[in-house]
Amino acid sequence: MARNDPRDWVQERRERTRHLIQLGGLVEKAGLPDLTNHQSNTLLGALLVLAERLADDPGGRLHDTCRQRGRAAFDADPSTRPRGRERANARATP
Repeated sequence: MARNDPRDWVQERRERTRHLIQLGGLVEKAGLPDLTNHQSNTLLGALLVLAERLADDPGGRLHDTCRQRGRAAFDADPSTRPRGRERANARATP
């Protein structure tokens, strides 16, 4: 019944859940759980360091490097390529 529920909040929750699952898959694909000994504090700290560095990247060089490395990782294993919004972004950026 909930699967076909037309209410907006159900659809939004389903989309958010799917997005969070995809993000978790990216964390796993990057090998971060193993590198941080599966410690949530260390993993969150690593993500916060990355967020700070990306925010302090005025020329976008780090963004470009990350985008290129991510694309190479997806190309190495196309079965893990994200669908939807990311696919559109992948075509839009060289």
